[in-house]
Amino acid sequence: MQIIIPMAGKGKRMRPHTLTTAKPLIPVAGKPIVQRLVEDITKVCGQKVNEIAFIIGPDFGKEVEQSLVKVAESQGAKGSIYYQEEALGTAHAIMCAKGAIKGKTVVAFADTLFKADFVMDTEQEGVIWVQKIDDPRQFGVVKMNSDGVITDFVEKPQTFVSDLAIIGIYYFKDGDYLKSELQYLLDNKITEKGEYQLTNALENMKKKGTKFKPGQVTEWLDCGNKDATVFTNQRVLEFDKGKPHLKGQNIKNNNGIIIEPCFIGDNVEITNSIIGPHASIGANSKIEGSIVANSILQKDVKISNANVRNSMIGTGAEVKGQAMDLSISDYTQIVG
Repeated sequence: MQIIIPMAGKGKRMRPHTLTTAKPLIPVAGKPIVQRLVEDITKVCGQKVNEIAFIIGPDFGKEVEQSLVKVAESQGAKGSIYYQEEALGTAHAIMCAKGAIKGKTVVAFADTLFKADFVMDTEQEGVIWVQKIDDPRQFGVVKMNSDGVITDFVEKPQTFVSDLAIIGIYYFKDGDYLKSELQYLLDNKITEKGEYQLTNALENMKKKGTKFKPGQVTEWLDCGNKDATVFTNQRVLEFDKGKPHLKGQNIKNNNGIIIEPCFIGDNVEITNSIIGPHASIGANSKIEGSIVANSILQKDVKISNANVRNSMIGTGAEVKGQAMDLSISDYTQIVG
């Protein structure tokens, strides 16, 4: 099994956090988004993953590359790094890792997390993961026939055709066939609004007889912007409630109250504070005389005499005084 993860986007909707950290490496409940994605896909695939290929921007840096390789190795797979020099669409992004597209292949875009209670049938020709949603107008959706085979892909339907939204995870039994269809788009400059799109390749494969089945997840969690990521952190903490990895080493709690579920990293100091529910506190952070709830704090954060809720706070940032609903990047200081 191969896993291809395009993640070269700049994450503009997550600024200022993505000015210093690649969006898929932002932590949710103590783990980077991309690590959680890889772990969940590996579990659902139910078979050995040989290689995980990460498609990144050329300016992500060696530290990011090393982190991604370690994520792959944690799943017993080889980690490979490929580069997308220019944002030219989903099909183009996938083909930047064409050396890794072979055999049974999963393509997963790294701005989404999910929960599923199925093990994927890898003998199907293709599986497109979907989730039923209330308002499908902002998403690509699929239509199915009575046999459960996908008959149509519809992008952002303004009149109702289906409520099964495509979540950005795809399985292909024959990676080489996928690669040939993507290459056809590139060779013939077949684009939508100037970009090469995976959905065009899916449509061509369907017309040639490929049968795509839906893989319906139980919950789809977006990490596209600050509020969505804070909510995802909340849901993941609920899923992981009570698991050992949510508590780090050498936590110092001086008259603090922790309302579960929370993630508390290594060497965190809590003094006269209330933490939680749904707070993720990164390593080496110090919280004094404060309330921190429903928020993500990265490492080395200092909070004193503040009320922090529904917030994301970057590495090394400091908040003093009253503060509510923050989204601040690394090493920022806020004094009330």
